[in-house]
This record gives sequence, C-alpha cells and structure tokens, in this order.
Amino acid sequence: MLKELLYTGVGGALLLKERVEEELKKLEEKGKLNSTDTKSFLESLKSKGEDEEKRLKEEIKSAIREVIEELGIATKQDIEELKR
Repeated sequence: MLKELLYTGVGGALLLKERVEEELKKLEEKGKLNSTDTKSFLESLKSKGEDEEKRLKEEIKSAIREVIEELGIATKQDIEELKR
C-alpha cells in the first residue's frame, strides 16, 4: 500500500513537471519568457523538489520507526545486539 502511494505521488509529480514545461515552452514561444528565465525556473523547481523529496523520506522513516517501536518489533540493530 505504501509503495502504491509513493508511486502515485511520483507519477503525479512527473505529470505536473511535464505540464509546467509545456506551459513554459508556450510562454517562451509567445515571447513572454526567455529561455534563460525558463531554465532558471526549472532548475529552481527541481532543486525545491529534491529538497522536498529528502524531507518526505525522513518523515516516512521517522513514522515507520515510531510504528515499529509502538508495536514492539525488533529492529535489525536489536537482533545484532542480541547476537553479541
């Protein structure tokens, strides 16, 4: 279920990226934007997207750790400590 949710999010982000690029290209063709502005905007958008991806991954990891702790499930680290 989590995997499907992540795939849906990634698919939505890719679709949004394609639509933004199409609209920027149209504005460029109409002379309302120059290619430098378009590239700068896309790079900024990409950077913000990467930052958001990192943040979301950390939030997901944290949530999973909390669930594991609440359920009392042994982690890999717990098992390794018991083996010693």
